[in-house]
Amino acid sequence: MALEQKETAPSPDVTLYTDGGCDPNPGAGGYGARLVYGNTTRELSGGFRLTTNNRMELFAAIAGLEALETPSRVRLVSDSRYVVDAMTLGWAKRWQANGWWRTKKERAVNADLWERLVTLCGRHCVAFEWVRGHAGHEQNERCDELAMLALKQPGLPVDTGYVPHPEEQPPLSQAPVQAEFCLL
Repeated sequence: MALEQKETAPSPDVTLYTDGGCDPNPGAGGYGARLVYGNTTRELSGGFRLTTNNRMELFAAIAGLEALETPSRVRLVSDSRYVVDAMTLGWAKRWQANGWWRTKKERAVNADLWERLVTLCGRHCVAFEWVRGHAGHEQNERCDELAMLALKQPGLPVDTGYVPHPEEQPPLSQAPVQAEFCLL
């Protein structure tokens, strides 16, 4: 007797609000997420001692989706064009199909996080929505607050996936010089 496999629609409906940031960028970074389903709201946040704003935007989305215990229909609301456009315009899927290369000469930045996000979007039914940041959107402002509080926490862990770009490191001739001179 063959078992009949029945596809079930993801449940429940969840709205996930996200934000991430760094101070400076790159620098200490934090992310904040709010999961809203029914009358329940759950807040998540975290941070890293050295990372980028874009990585924190991605981490916020990942943290929220990873917190869902069952496959769900998710409306993910973010002020990050980087995240929303890459997912809605198919860039992340194209990078994945090309082995995480954006072009023949340029690797996709943050491929470790894009891989996680794309995988999570395979588990959940996710609709991405962009909102303007710092424009009074109550949920986005709360996520920004969570992210900023998180990046100020002592003892932040290392973001092992963060790889500085050559342009983020000043050449030695332009590197800040610190010296102390003492005359005895």
